[in-house]
Amino acid sequence: MIDLYYWPTPNGWKISIMLEECGLPYRVVPVNIGQGDQFKSEFLAISPNNRMPAIVDPDGPEGEIAIFESGAILCYLAEKSGRFLPREANARFEALQWLYWQVGGFGPMAGQLSHFVNYAPEPNPYSHDRYAKEYDRLIGVMDRRLADREFLAGDYSIADMATWPWLLPYKMFGQSLDAYPNVVRWHRSMKDRPAARRGVDVGKEWRRTAPPSEEERRILFSQTGTASPR
Repeated sequence: MIDLYYWPTPNGWKISIMLEECGLPYRVVPVNIGQGDQFKSEFLAISPNNRMPAIVDPDGPEGEIAIFESGAILCYLAEKSGRFLPREANARFEALQWLYWQVGGFGPMAGQLSHFVNYAPEPNPYSHDRYAKEYDRLIGVMDRRLADREFLAGDYSIADMATWPWLLPYKMFGQSLDAYPNVVRWHRSMKDRPAARRGVDVGKEWRRTAPPSEEERRILFSQTGTASPR
């Protein structure tokens, strides 16, 4: 059974969706990022970047394996299950390039926008406008991509599982999908997948229901290269 080190955030949802889609048995190990669990030595031994998600699979190809970074985990699970990542070279790289588009662009831009919308202690109009426009630009890229195909790489793949969690909170970011009919259609098709819905419901009882306290803010945002909040 795979151990999933997890907290209910978009990056965590990517992996819980994939595990549900593949039907692989897994156990959730909560990593409460607001309480600083990500700085515990046992978690750092698995995820040196003190970020979740991470997995430990006792039945890896060469014995037990620990993997951090959501893109790497998705690729590993696709290889393990033989699903959602084509074997043919052209189709494989079609999926991988859109996975990396999410990992390197759509997710980070959404994360920065979320920070200035939901966490910044005071308004910062320039930063909010910068990331809102970039998030919107990337949704436009996705809308054009989806104009003539059902999913980002043609067939349903890890690229869709990686991207959808960062679109789901678009209303919380103050964004609209009104100008993007292809993204709306894709969004609805993702919501209609039972495994995808189960994936985003994992740990829903742990989701934040109030703004972060000063202590949580310190834990989440006071890290440097030489010091951590713990």
